[in-house]
Amino acid sequence: MAGEALLIVDDNPINLKLVKVLLTVEGYDIRTATNADEVMKLLPSFHPKLILMDIQLPGMDGLELTKRLKANPQYQDIIVVAITAYAMKDDKGKALAAGCEGYIAKPIDTNTLPEIIAGYLQPAKAEV
Repeated sequence: MAGEALLIVDDNPINLKLVKVLLTVEGYDIRTATNADEVMKLLPSFHPKLILMDIQLPGMDGLELTKRLKANPQYQDIIVVAITAYAMKDDKGKALAAGCEGYIAKPIDTNTLPEIIAGYLQPAKAEV
């Protein structure tokens, strides 16, 4: 999995830095964005294998952004995993309905995050 391209989308700079450091140490090629506009500007030049998508973003939220990405044939292959600090009972269902392949509640467990991410990437690698 080392070298796989990942995009972390989170408007909280502390969360963004924490996740970036955790996954960079694992050898992933990491880019970050803090809102939907930044994601859409980045994607034409950077095609990640997986996006960690914060649900609560300023402007367009992460679920709407996911729906738009999944509706675009150019980005349908990207694995999207929702992350949120405001884990409500129905958030996981909403994330999956929007097109996310998974869901992680914050606070993020720093010990297991790399293993969780590798798990989402494993099936995709086996298909290649």
